[in-house]
Formats: sequence, C-alpha cells, structure tokens
Amino acid sequence: MIGSMMYSLFRLLHFAALFLFAGALLIENMAIKPTINGEDARNLAKVDRACGLGALLSFLFGLVLWLWVGKPAAFYSANPVFHAKLGLFFLLLALAAWPALFFHRHRHSRQESIAVPGALRIMLRLELVVMLEIPILAFLMARGIGSS
Repeated sequence: MIGSMMYSLFRLLHFAALFLFAGALLIENMAIKPTINGEDARNLAKVDRACGLGALLSFLFGLVLWLWVGKPAAFYSANPVFHAKLGLFFLLLALAAWPALFFHRHRHSRQESIAVPGALRIMLRLELVVMLEIPILAFLMARGIGSS
C-alpha cells in the first residue's frame, strides 16, 4: 500500500516536472525572435531557469521511479526503448545548453536590441521536436514494447 502510494506520488511529481519543462520550452519557442530587447532577454532568462528546473526535477523523479519506487529497475534497464528515451532526454539537454548560456549571458541586459543567432532559434525548435518524441517512447514502454 505504501509502495503504491509512493509510486503514484513520484509519477505525479515526474509528470508535473515534465509539464513545467515542456511548458517553459514552448514559451521560449513562442517568445524568441530574430531580435529581442533587454526586457525580453530578462524574461526569457527566467523562463529558461524554469525550463532547467523542470528538466532537473523530471530527471530526479524519473531516477527515483527507475531505481527505488515501482517496478524493479531491471524492468527498465533491460528495455532498449527506455535507453532510447534516456538518450533523447540527454540529447534534449545537450540542445538546451547553448540557448541556456545565451539567456544567462543576457539575463541583466538593458540593451535595446539583441541579435538572436538563427542557429539558436533552430536549436529551440529541435528541442521541441525531441521533446515530442519522449512521450511516444514512454507510451510504447507502457504497452510492453521493448520488454523481453
């Protein structure tokens, strides 16, 4: 009973963190333009911090679900779909590094005009594409795909 409650709690926390991560990423994509001003840069830096917090919490809660609560760790560890899901998550983090540095660098900016590199905007779009693939893999895992 307690184990089931812990599993449910951590699943809920994991989903909430993922929604924070995805929502902040969506806001970044909607707000980014070829040129932003200082206020936009400060706001995007705040949104990016929320995005990073969502990523960190989703990783930590996912780790708890994988190793300590719910199904045995071997259930996930032996599943190639799970490995693909983890790989996409780490790809997502790698894609997020440069935009995060850009937003961090301009978080106190008072400039009238800040040029946003086109490649940075493309990376933000790629993050969304990768983010959309992860729940598909989670759905496949829940249906037993990849299990031996």
